[in-house]
Amino acid sequence: MSKPRSIFEEVGTEAPVEKPVVAPGAIDRAARRGARGGVRLWLVALFLLVVAMIVVGGLTRLTDSGLSITEWQPVMGAVPPLGDAGWTTAFEKYQATPEYQIQNQGMTLAEFKSIYWWEWGHRQLGRIVGLVWGLGFLAFLLLRKMPKGWTLRLFGIGFLGGVQGAIGWWMVSSGLAPGMLDVASYRLATHLGLAFLILGLIAWYVFKLARPEAELLQARRLRDGGAYGWGTALMVLAFLQIVLGALVAGIDAGRNFTDWPLMAGGLLPPEPLRLEPAWRNFFENAGTVQFTHRISGYLLFIVGLLAWRRGRKSALKSVRRGFDWMAVLLFGQLVLGVGTVLYAAQMHIALTHQLGAVALWVLILRARFLAQYPRAQSVRG
Repeated sequence: MSKPRSIFEEVGTEAPVEKPVVAPGAIDRAARRGARGGVRLWLVALFLLVVAMIVVGGLTRLTDSGLSITEWQPVMGAVPPLGDAGWTTAFEKYQATPEYQIQNQGMTLAEFKSIYWWEWGHRQLGRIVGLVWGLGFLAFLLLRKMPKGWTLRLFGIGFLGGVQGAIGWWMVSSGLAPGMLDVASYRLATHLGLAFLILGLIAWYVFKLARPEAELLQARRLRDGGAYGWGTALMVLAFLQIVLGALVAGIDAGRNFTDWPLMAGGLLPPEPLRLEPAWRNFFENAGTVQFTHRISGYLLFIVGLLAWRRGRKSALKSVRRGFDWMAVLLFGQLVLGVGTVLYAAQMHIALTHQLGAVALWVLILRARFLAQYPRAQSVRG
């Protein structure tokens, strides 16, 4: 006996085909196939290593140790000199550099070893960063634990790290040229700028991996476009200020004018355009370089206050708090900058100022991230 048909069923058709039903939570299940938590911990380790690289790099610059190793050997350079003969050879290579011949004549082998270890430690840290990245990336890839859509992003960090190593030698080689006592300031600025770019990318990825993909998609609907725009402007200005700070460090400009808010008793430094052509003054004239860094710092502070004021108007608590913390550290970094000038860039103050730049950079990115992906809150909140 045939099955009775519904009065609404079209005559001459087969039995209705069942449509597939999309199970809820598909985004979360796809995300769980990758080890988001494990990748985040790996990136946190890389973040800390890059911060250590920046700190040791700063100490290497402050101790004038960067030109103590005159060769770039990515593999064999990991082994320091072994025995008296090895140290004698390394010292003889350094004695052939302009820095030794013009500035450090009469340096003893013991004094050479003290600067050698700083530069060797800096390069060794770079090798460790590359090793941690490479092992982690391959492990997540081979175990198929890489979160969906993250392979190219995480490969990009390693690629930039390799570029950073090449730029590091490009920087050092400039200081070995005839007549040079230090590395070229613009190459130092490029080296430090790329370090902060890598650090910023890692921080942004850590922020994203801390929350489920579905939550991030929901959060974008609450995006505070105004606060995000101010955060972007602040991020660009902060990066510019970091690069300008590297130019100051590259020619020891922070030790030349130690009064504030004036410079050598005037609004402008003496002879701000004394070099020809004029553009050289913004890289090689200590007064002009420090003056530019000061003006950029004032601009960053003003834009930071405007960004904080806009962030305070947000209806979302997470956005307000993100900009609050940014503003607190922005003020602290301004005070540290003034102190660095007044105390002629003494090592401990200059290093604290550099660490302050790292912290401020991360907090600016965090405020911007929270404006882009606000945390959910109740109507009462």
